[in-house]
Amino acid sequence: MFDYQGKNVVVVGGTSGINLGIALSFAKAGANVAVASRSKDKVDAAVAKLNAENPSGHHIGACFDVRDIEALSLGFEYIGAAFGTIEVLVSGAAGNFPASAEKLSENGFKSVMDIDLLGSFQVLKQALPLLKDKGGAIIQISAPQAFVPMPMQVHVCAAKAGVDMLTKTLAIEWGYKGIRINSIVPGPIAGTEGFDRLAPTPELQEHVAKGVPLRRNGNCEDIANAALFLASDMASYITGAVLPVDGGWSLGGAGAAIAEIGQLAKQKQS
Repeated sequence: MFDYQGKNVVVVGGTSGINLGIALSFAKAGANVAVASRSKDKVDAAVAKLNAENPSGHHIGACFDVRDIEALSLGFEYIGAAFGTIEVLVSGAAGNFPASAEKLSENGFKSVMDIDLLGSFQVLKQALPLLKDKGGAIIQISAPQAFVPMPMQVHVCAAKAGVDMLTKTLAIEWGYKGIRINSIVPGPIAGTEGFDRLAPTPELQEHVAKGVPLRRNGNCEDIANAALFLASDMASYITGAVLPVDGGWSLGGAGAAIAEIGQLAKQKQS
């Protein structure tokens, strides 16, 4: 359905889970894909998968931590030297761990803010010179915590709310450049590290699915399809949007569901 033949795509955080699924889907659609993350081993493994998916494409990897502005800048210099310009940026670096507000340390709170919010801002700034000459599409990977309050997630709720406001504000500020920027908000996505941490047993994952109006947990392909659409010409008049791809989960009290899962997990341990 989507043709990205010859297009250049960068996926930050693109070596595992949802982001790797997005990277592979762009490669399958014909794109040249650059993936970036902190781990060289994961980057190398992801590039190998991209080459297997699309052997005729030009796929590269960059190693950097979004909190390290010097490494981030060098990473985008490398991508710019390889690709020249890019048509699509997917910003998906994220950090998360459960912690009650009273037990959450200053460093813990700051770490998530530095990765999710400040890191996203720095990624977008570094990518801008590669996009600005001819416009392009930016997709930020957000989370339901951006608009659904969840216990044990105050740091993530604050950071992701900031990410979505970053999307909306830069949609206004960069629109005249021909740059579109949108957020995707994944729901419970089976087979990902984040979901396995949230619901570590099949019983708990089934419980989550019962709370989704469509009565199933999502998969990486669901998110990748949304990314392919938002980056395409079919979405050429869409910018500043925050798109939940969650089967309606956020409509039915996802925050309350998280609290209930926590209680069920505790009961199972006792």
